[in-house]
Amino acid sequence: MTRSGPLARFNPTQPGAAGMKVVATGLLVVMAAIFITARALEPRYPWLSFVKAFAEAAMVGGLADWFAVTALFRHPLGLPIPHTAIIPRNKDRIGLTLAAFIRDNFLVARVVARRMRGLDIAAAAGRFLSAPSADGNRIRRGASRLIADLFEALDDERLGGIVKGAISAKIARTEVAPLLGAALASAIEDNRHVPMLEAAIKVLSRALDANEPLIRDMVRKRASWVLRLAGLDDKLSDAILDGLRKLTVEMSTDPDHPVREKMVEALTALAHDLQHKPETRARVEGWKEELLANRSVAQWLDRLWQRGRASIIAAARAPEAVLAGRMGEVLRSAGATLEGDPRIRAAVNQFARRAVAGMAASYGGSIVSLVSDTIRGWDARTVTDRLESAVGRDLQYIRINGTLVGGLVGLVLHLLDTL
Repeated sequence: MTRSGPLARFNPTQPGAAGMKVVATGLLVVMAAIFITARALEPRYPWLSFVKAFAEAAMVGGLADWFAVTALFRHPLGLPIPHTAIIPRNKDRIGLTLAAFIRDNFLVARVVARRMRGLDIAAAAGRFLSAPSADGNRIRRGASRLIADLFEALDDERLGGIVKGAISAKIARTEVAPLLGAALASAIEDNRHVPMLEAAIKVLSRALDANEPLIRDMVRKRASWVLRLAGLDDKLSDAILDGLRKLTVEMSTDPDHPVREKMVEALTALAHDLQHKPETRARVEGWKEELLANRSVAQWLDRLWQRGRASIIAAARAPEAVLAGRMGEVLRSAGATLEGDPRIRAAVNQFARRAVAGMAASYGGSIVSLVSDTIRGWDARTVTDRLESAVGRDLQYIRINGTLVGGLVGLVLHLLDTL
């Protein structure tokens, strides 16, 4: 069977593990030669008994570890010794165990969610959008062609009906008042309401200038005949208009103006009522239902869908042109926003965690079956070679360490016996 996958590309046995195997075997041969030489010369040089003890114990340790390492993958010396060739004989059980390990440690929804808490997917997506690499452009072109073909192949009327129905149903199921209240409260907390207040003040100032004749006429009609006879109605109109203009100027230049504070208090109360007051929430829901029942809303959704569909197909057919133009600026801006806004990143990451956890819960069993069935389909030689490739270098270090540690233990025991 042809090897494939990361283990085939990264093969530590060539030459690293093979070289370490030669070193481990050579060290064992050296210990045997030292033992034979020390044993032969010991009568003439008694101190060689320590060398002989070291070499003898080193041979024992090296042979024991050679047997243990070899028994994992094959029968030592080809002899069918019981409990050897462990991996080839237990290939299917290893596959089931590995699949169970993947399932219990990677494909459980709560485990996936916990492991993804440390991943900043939104920031990675932001970097991809704001500064796409060559590979990213290639991926984007392929995805664009697929999207264009998909949108053109599907029935426009049915797909549009599905999209518009899904949007309407989603809006109908969503209670918008708490969302509006939360958005307003968040805007007030972060001082994002200030531009809205300043815009309202500017509108009020322009309304005063545009409706000055109307205001003067209202004052004239409500003034008494005495004021009109004395010509004081015009002065009263001038005073009212000047006072209102002065008020708008002061409100626009003084962030702590009492009227502005009253407006903020009113907005805060509205945000609270939208979230917590049943009467206000019911009123907003009624407005929403009336809006959805209006035919103009359905027509607006239809036009929105047609424009969106046409834009998606056009953008997908010419992704480079779109990315070089306004859409590219939008994507780069979206990427910069994802990178720079912690709250948006948190929301995107939370959505990604939930989506991946849901996929793990739905398809984890299929992935586990795929792993176990794939390993079961391998022949024993393939499994043995792949596992030995992955850990072969470390196993040869075990043989070397066993040889040296065994020799030191033998030396210590001989020293104790001599003393």
